[in-house]
Amino acid sequence: MRKNFVLIALSVFVIGGLALMAVNQSPVMAQGNNPNPPGQNMANNQPLRTLSVDGTGSLTLVPDIAYINIGVNSEGEQVADALARNNELANQIAEALKAAGVDEKDIQTANFNVYPQQRYDNNGQVTGTFFTVSNNLYVTVRDLAKLGEMLDDVTASGANNIYGIQFDIKDRKAALAQARDLALADARQQAADVAKVMEVTLGDVQHINVSQTNSGPAPYYGMGAGGYAADAAASPVPVAAGQITISYTATLTYAIK
Repeated sequence: MRKNFVLIALSVFVIGGLALMAVNQSPVMAQGNNPNPPGQNMANNQPLRTLSVDGTGSLTLVPDIAYINIGVNSEGEQVADALARNNELANQIAEALKAAGVDEKDIQTANFNVYPQQRYDNNGQVTGTFFTVSNNLYVTVRDLAKLGEMLDDVTASGANNIYGIQFDIKDRKAALAQARDLALADARQQAADVAKVMEVTLGDVQHINVSQTNSGPAPYYGMGAGGYAADAAASPVPVAAGQITISYTATLTYAIK
C-alpha cells in the first residue's frame, strides 16, 4: 500500500514539473527576412532620412491639327420638307470640305435632331407648328493653312453655326512623353543640387509621382478678330492657331545618407 502511494506521488510531481516548464517557456514567433519596420534604416534601426523635390517640364508647340464642329439647321412646315432641306445643305457642306482637301473619313455626323416648334401670335396663342432639323458635322482638319478658306466655303454652302475650333498636336503621345522626361530630369537635377549644398549623399529613390497639367487641346472661339471687317467672300476668315503648352510635374523622394 505504501509503495503504491509513493509511485502516485512521484507521478504527480513529474507531471507538475512538466506543466511548470511549459508555462515558463517563451513562445517562438516566425519572423520575416526584414524585421525592421517600414521607414527605418536597417543599419542602426533609425528612421530613414529622405529628400523630396519637385520638377517641372513643359513644351510649347505650334498646333498642326484642328477639330471643328459645324452646325446645319433647317426649318419646314412638314418634317419631310425640313429633312430634305437639311440633307441638301449637309451634302453641300460635305462637298465643299472634300473640295478643300478634307478626307471623307474626317467628316463625321456628331449630332442629328428633329423636333417640332410652335408658332405664336401677338397674343401668345398657338397658331401652328413647324419643324426644325439640326445636324452637326465633326470635322478633322489636317492642313491648317487651308482652314480660313475652308470656313468661308462651308458658311457659303449653308452652315449656320461654327460651334468651336480646337487646335491640337497630331503626335500628342510623343509630346507628353517628352514633357514628362523633362520634368523627371529637372527633379533629378534639383535633388543633386540640394544634396550638394546640404552635404549629404543621395541614396535610392523611394517614391516617384508624375502628373500632367495644362495639356488639353487649345480652344478657339469665334472666326473674326483683330478688327477684321472685310467681306468674307473677298478674303478668307482669319484664324490664328497660336501655341499649345504641354506641361508635366514630377516629385522624387530619395533616401539620404
